[in-house]
Amino acid sequence: MKANRPVRLAVLASHPIQYQVPLFRALAARPEINLSVLFCSNAGVEAYRDRGFGREVKWDIPLLGGYCSVFLRNISFTPDPSRFWGLVNPTIIRFLRRGQVDAVLIHGWASFTNWLAMLTAFARGIPVLLRGETHLLGELPRWKTVLKRALLTRVFRRITAFLAIGQCNRDFYYAYGVPKEQIFHVPYAVDNCSLFARAIDPSLRACELKRTLGISADLPVILFVGKLLPKKGPADLLEAFGRVTKRTQAALLYVGDGPLRAELEAAVRRLVHPNVAFVGFRNQSELPRFYAMADIFVVPSRFEPWGLVLNEAMCFGLPIVASDRVGASRDLIRDGENGFIFPAGDVAILEGHLERLLTDGVLRSRMGHASRRMVRDWSFEQDVEGILNCLGEIFDERISSSARN
Repeated sequence: MKANRPVRLAVLASHPIQYQVPLFRALAARPEINLSVLFCSNAGVEAYRDRGFGREVKWDIPLLGGYCSVFLRNISFTPDPSRFWGLVNPTIIRFLRRGQVDAVLIHGWASFTNWLAMLTAFARGIPVLLRGETHLLGELPRWKTVLKRALLTRVFRRITAFLAIGQCNRDFYYAYGVPKEQIFHVPYAVDNCSLFARAIDPSLRACELKRTLGISADLPVILFVGKLLPKKGPADLLEAFGRVTKRTQAALLYVGDGPLRAELEAAVRRLVHPNVAFVGFRNQSELPRFYAMADIFVVPSRFEPWGLVLNEAMCFGLPIVASDRVGASRDLIRDGENGFIFPAGDVAILEGHLERLLTDGVLRSRMGHASRRMVRDWSFEQDVEGILNCLGEIFDERISSSARN
């Protein structure tokens, strides 16, 4: 291999995801890396049915361009990037066998194609960089836990490096016997620079949006962004809101859609909760308007691998209230400094945190400033640095020490 040439890094991704694309562009801009992104599906670029939202989705921001990408042919009988058998792309074998890849970065193990890629890379001696979202906060039936541990422990012995998105994810790898020196810090980040710019954009006009939604200009707004699914805890938030607004006034806004929407709306009518609005699914370019209008951001999930909406809300200077089952909580929330963490499903404690924030505007402001300050250090720049550090360990002669420091 020629010394000092760029490392040929292939990234295998399920489909173009709005949160990952800016990282691909940042990696492609580095002279130390020759990047190729292999997509298993064109979902997102083309409209697809998202089971969680319960509707057709097509993202309204550019997802391609600024990096080299290839769409692998998917021969699944039931194409769906969220299902194991929904991605069956046998051409990944041919791509990796050509001998034009130095390393492959694989996002998790939740699809058949990911397993094809890992097994092919193992057979060809291609280093595998694994980046997943799994943590130990969820509860599985014992038989699933035993089977998962037996399988993954063996596979992990063949993985070259693990790219940890946060501390909970790192702890998962430790629990499965991965040595510390094989784990690299590649945090789960969003496009901070773009969001910081939108946060000060005067065209967002929060007061005008409040008026459009029928919310009084002087009411503090609690914001939920996500799929309306049981595991996301939207009903817990509604119950806590109903309790706390018996003593203080506020508005609650749900941005998102899903199977629980009709049930939640019925509960609002039945219990006569004033100032609760459902605006349905909103595309990526529309979300900043709602973050800019909000005063408190809540992630009440009973289970959440990470929760990138939490990152987004922090970029808009919002205090965060999140459950202890949210993967991002341990890294991005300092309890009492930029928000609060509560036990998942404990509506009474959630209620108390909301009341404290709703009745203390100074506290909200202080915590919001802390959120914005803290998220600056959780960025794509750190991701690039972590990946360069990882590649530097594997291909030291081609990644200069200056690039890793």
